Amino acid sequence: MARFIRPTRKTLGQPPGSLVHVGEVYGQETTLARIEYNADHVVESRPKPEIALRPLLPDGVVWLDVDGVHDAAIIEAIGASAEIHPLVLEDVMHTGERPKLEESGTSLFVSLRMLRILEEPRDVDDEQVSLVLGRSWVISFQERQGDVFDAVRERIRDGRGRIRKTGADYLFSSLLDAVVDHYFVVLEDIGDRVEDVYERVTRNPSRLDLDAIRRLKRELLFMRKAVWPLREVLSRLEHGESLLVSPDVVPYLRDVYDHAVQILDTLETFREMLTSLMDVYLSSLANRTNEVMKVLTMITTLFIPLSFLAGLYGMNFRFMPELEWKYGYFVVLGLMAAVSVGMLIYFRKKRWL
Repeated sequence: MARFIRPTRKTLGQPPGSLVHVGEVYGQETTLARIEYNADHVVESRPKPEIALRPLLPDGVVWLDVDGVHDAAIIEAIGASAEIHPLVLEDVMHTGERPKLEESGTSLFVSLRMLRILEEPRDVDDEQVSLVLGRSWVISFQERQGDVFDAVRERIRDGRGRIRKTGADYLFSSLLDAVVDHYFVVLEDIGDRVEDVYERVTRNPSRLDLDAIRRLKRELLFMRKAVWPLREVLSRLEHGESLLVSPDVVPYLRDVYDHAVQILDTLETFREMLTSLMDVYLSSLANRTNEVMKVLTMITTLFIPLSFLAGLYGMNFRFMPELEWKYGYFVVLGLMAAVSVGMLIYFRKKRWL
């Protein structure tokens, strides 16, 4: 289950800016992938941290993608080459951070959650993505390999759109847009599961449906924790207050902000649906219980006069006229049948059945 990671004891007592990794280590080495491009050329490489941002093309934009943030030496070397503040590097290595925005004179830092749907089990998976924007470069830090940036890479390689004709700030907004747009994919999957549970609950609710509702509510709560502070971050960016973001890119950031607001609205809608679905589940269980109790009550009511007749003639008193009667047994059975049929007819007229 996706969740934010709380700081561990190994960070206690450390001075600010200490590069201590907090989070899971996914058993992989920290790898660097670099894409540098301008309007005419694209160069891809696997550089060393110390020279990762060294320009090769005139007027080029460098995108350095770092997979794995647990190696403090590599993160520190990258930070030194890009002149990134140690407190920013500390946030990069603390993978349970709340989405946030930090700006210094030479760089702009944003951390956010990247969400995906696991195939088995069908669950929301998350990791922290940290983006650092410089004058002519962008660094993306990820916890492990695999991301939602393939479409951006293809646009750079194919020269589609305006990404190769613009600066690093447009690349920065494109990466933000890729992460936020993938939230819609996660929401679509959750929406499908909400509809499936709704169909089952309205037909034949079970304990498994209650577990599914609770699981979906937890996932929506996590997504809200990821998107709500991100909306504040995007709001600050789309106001164009950063000197590293040109006015031409602000409309694209405003579009990303609009998507975040739409996602929050959809989350609230799904949460209300699940709340009402819980009410439907409880009402269905109550109706089922009422139906069972109704049947049991009818059976009990039918057997009350029959038990009286059986008890009356089961007292074994010596002087009971009907005990010696040849047809007494059959008459009593017929009387019991007549009473039962009469009560059923009465119940039907009262619409109790």
